[in-house]
Amino acid sequence: MNLPRRQFIKTGLVGALALGVAGKLAASRPASGFAASAADRQLIAALSQGMLGKLPASAAIAHTDHVLTAIAGLPLASQRELRELFDLLQQPVARRLLGLSPDWQQATADEVAAMLQRWRFSRLLLLRSAYQGLHSLLYAAWYGDAHSWAGIGYALPASIKGYIHE
Repeated sequence: MNLPRRQFIKTGLVGALALGVAGKLAASRPASGFAASAADRQLIAALSQGMLGKLPASAAIAHTDHVLTAIAGLPLASQRELRELFDLLQQPVARRLLGLSPDWQQATADEVAAMLQRWRFSRLLLLRSAYQGLHSLLYAAWYGDAHSWAGIGYALPASIKGYIHE
């Protein structure tokens, strides 16, 4: 089959357009908000250990709950972006490409910390942005929990003691 160059380019463009339209039609529509699954909880726990260090089991469960509460308070656009990031991080091929081979359950805190450090100093803005977003989210949930205040020597100011739960 001998296609002239012009016909080849037209066929390629039409094919690309058809694939793009088919992909858009086949894509599942994300739910509004962030609906957490058991895999999301494992991912949050692994990322927390990589960023905060090894946490006791009860603190890790509480921290995961606080992270999910923080996510629920974000604007819907941010929740959708986090959903996309979490979905990507749960794909085995994407994990390998992003620097982490094992499943999140089997990844050690050191492996996750090394991956996060690569993201932190990456030349790619997207990876640096993902690191900064996860860093802000995980640390806000940690320092927002009154149980973690004793470890850093924080005492709640007397002027606001009656306004928040400790």
